[in-house]
Amino acid sequence: MASSRRKKADALIRRMRVVRGYLYPEWELVARRDPQFFAAYDGLYTEALASGRGLPIKYRELVALGILAFRGADSEAIANHIRRALRHGATRAEVLGGLEASIVPGGAITFLNGIRGLARVERASRKNRNGSR
Repeated sequence: MASSRRKKADALIRRMRVVRGYLYPEWELVARRDPQFFAAYDGLYTEALASGRGLPIKYRELVALGILAFRGADSEAIANHIRRALRHGATRAEVLGGLEASIVPGGAITFLNGIRGLARVERASRKNRNGSR
């Protein structure tokens, strides 16, 4: 029983890392403790942000980005969604445009929160470029 649960959790965690490109340690903890619950959450995530049905994934990620910035999410969470948007074809100009569009309905702090995430992505990108020389 425990072996089956562990295998299910391991498979779920691998799939989540591939689909999202990241996995928070807290999510892994829950996935290991209750894989059935987390599989249900993963299904919701997939439908909401990874299906591409009706709205391409890059735009779904830009919507998520605006909401996370409005809610004051940590810059790493925002950066994760920026990276995912970029992996799914968004340009840096589109990411910036999405953040710029957030300033009127969300206020300057929303814009600043988003820019902090974008700055984090840019720093990591520069570091990777400089480190690979």
